[in-house]
Amino acid sequence: MELQRSEDQGLPERKGQKRKLEEEIQEDREISLPTGDARRALLAEVTAQVTLLESAFTWRESDRSAAKRATHVLAELAKNEEVVNVIVEGGAVPALVKHLQAPPCEDGDRSPKPFEHEVEKGSAFALGLLAVKPEHQQLIVDSGALSHLVNLLRRHKDSSISRAVISVIRRAADALTNLAHENSSIKTRVRMEGGIPPLVELLEFTDTKVQRAAAGALRTLAFKNDENKNQIVECNALPTLILMLRSEDAAIHYEAVGVIGNLVHSSPNIKKEVLAAGALQPVIGLLNSCCSESQREAALLLGQFAATDSDCKVHIVQRGAVRPLIEMLHSPDVQLKEMSTFALGRLAQDTHNQAGIAHSGGLVPLLKLLDSKNGSLQHNAAFALYGLADNEDNVSDFIRVGGVQRLQDGEFIVQATKDCVAKTLKRLEEKIHGRVLNHLLYLMRVAEKPVQRRVALALAYLCSPDDQRTIFIDNNGLELLLGLLGSTSTKQQLDGAVALYKLSNKAMTLSPMDAAPPSPTPQVYLGEQYVNNATLSDVTFLVEGRRFYAHRICLLASSDAFRAMFDGGYREKDARDIEIPNIKWEVFELMMRFIYTGSVDVTLDIAQDLLRAADQYLLEGLKRLCEYTIAQDISLENVSSMYELSEAFHAISLRHTCILFILEHFDKLSARPGHLHLIQRIVPEIRNYFAKALTKPNPHKLRL
Repeated sequence: MELQRSEDQGLPERKGQKRKLEEEIQEDREISLPTGDARRALLAEVTAQVTLLESAFTWRESDRSAAKRATHVLAELAKNEEVVNVIVEGGAVPALVKHLQAPPCEDGDRSPKPFEHEVEKGSAFALGLLAVKPEHQQLIVDSGALSHLVNLLRRHKDSSISRAVISVIRRAADALTNLAHENSSIKTRVRMEGGIPPLVELLEFTDTKVQRAAAGALRTLAFKNDENKNQIVECNALPTLILMLRSEDAAIHYEAVGVIGNLVHSSPNIKKEVLAAGALQPVIGLLNSCCSESQREAALLLGQFAATDSDCKVHIVQRGAVRPLIEMLHSPDVQLKEMSTFALGRLAQDTHNQAGIAHSGGLVPLLKLLDSKNGSLQHNAAFALYGLADNEDNVSDFIRVGGVQRLQDGEFIVQATKDCVAKTLKRLEEKIHGRVLNHLLYLMRVAEKPVQRRVALALAYLCSPDDQRTIFIDNNGLELLLGLLGSTSTKQQLDGAVALYKLSNKAMTLSPMDAAPPSPTPQVYLGEQYVNNATLSDVTFLVEGRRFYAHRICLLASSDAFRAMFDGGYREKDARDIEIPNIKWEVFELMMRFIYTGSVDVTLDIAQDLLRAADQYLLEGLKRLCEYTIAQDISLENVSSMYELSEAFHAISLRHTCILFILEHFDKLSARPGHLHLIQRIVPEIRNYFAKALTKPNPHKLRL
């Protein structure tokens, strides 16, 4: 449940809608901030237009024509965001707000008016452009624009519907959109001014551009404002919005799905109402829209629906959402992939859906998205895979396509994704038994070689220690991993080495150098006081010209070499003085001290010479102590020579430690000269090492 909670926190951020208001504004148009004389000239032009507006608030045709021209000039200037501040500085806002309403006329005067609705349209358009900059939104509202804009939304009720009426309504709705964009207090003010009911009514207007503008405004007003959401629903917007989802006009269904998305965002009750009103199927239908923006919104909305309850997850899949969502994973549009992975991730948390998503082709593209440099997309993909890994029927496919390697090798951007991947691997590990393991063993026997290797690599990480012998000895898994070491691909060599090292760590009996070993056979020692002591000595060794006093009984008990020396047919049998060539005094003294006491401190500077002596005189306990000391000094620079040393003196534990070191540091060693030759030399010993280790009885099981 902890993972689910963190996923809720990572819900993709919905946006309010902000408009530029005019499609003909060229985005690639050169924008330059006016300075000096240009700025003064611009300010003078703005001031002139403002003065004209202030003096032309009448129905006279000349005034109306001048006012229309002035609003047009200011709107054209405002299309350049870099000069908006100058326009506001020139006092344009109060003058434009004043012209959002018609000039006063005599009571009962119903005669045709010049440029009726045109000036109001121009003013709404210009104010909407000025509101693109957040710092001017409050000034426009404080100047009284909201009530006038809301009144303009009702113009069609007082006049016959004409192009001018349609245009003024649309400009008013667009201006409200920009004023309320990411401004919670203005969103609330719009509701208090009565703006929501007429916007909901306009969803059914005959002109599609008005429908779109009204939906855009409602989308913005609903964003992160619960009171506005509730009023939109109370005004019965849902039936019309759901009808709009089915529109063939991409602009219409894009706005409609956006409104619904913002309504249900963090609002479980509204989400239930939306589903009850029949939104599910048309939203699923939008996954196949030619409009990528609608596809994105639909995928995100389905992800939110899927969080409602398990039944809803199943219904979404049953109604055909999975295949189009999977197709989106192949899109070049990163946002589209992000939303589809979000939806699939939510759907994949239901047991009934997991196998269906995997067998519909979702597994491979989701795994590929783990390589994304987009943190949110990568996390959504990881969360979806976490869900798919919960189903036993998916585990073999996961491994067959190399999913375990991708999870292990991935470079994950955020900690939440790393945690999710770790839990996915844990889920897979828990399922490697019974019929899943049997299927994997079957693949390891009959599948193509690349699949066999992937299975062996995955099982090295995921299998239980109790199953290691069955997998790697009885079913040839060890040979598959060793085969990777001989590959011409550096990546495959590294994969094989890392897997073998992991396999060694999982076997509880595979750490020969974890601690200094005890003496191999219990025996009684004469003690420290008899070392090189002439008392009761019955044999003397000559080492580098010096005498070393010893006792035959102690030597006979220590090793087969001394027993052969004193009990066999060698000349030393009856000799009183025995010369010891090729051994330094300090080395011989330490060796004898071990024979007399059963322990000795072996330092690194003498360990190799002492190992040679211990091997010569068959002192296995002393050899182990020397091997342990030498093993602490293994490095990238000397591991090859250490391995040769272990071979020269039959130092099995040291040899095994060299093997584990080579496997652990394979990536660094691979860049060094002679690396391939070293690997070829040790492969037979690796085989012997694992064959013995994996067939050795488990001491923990025996104790049980």
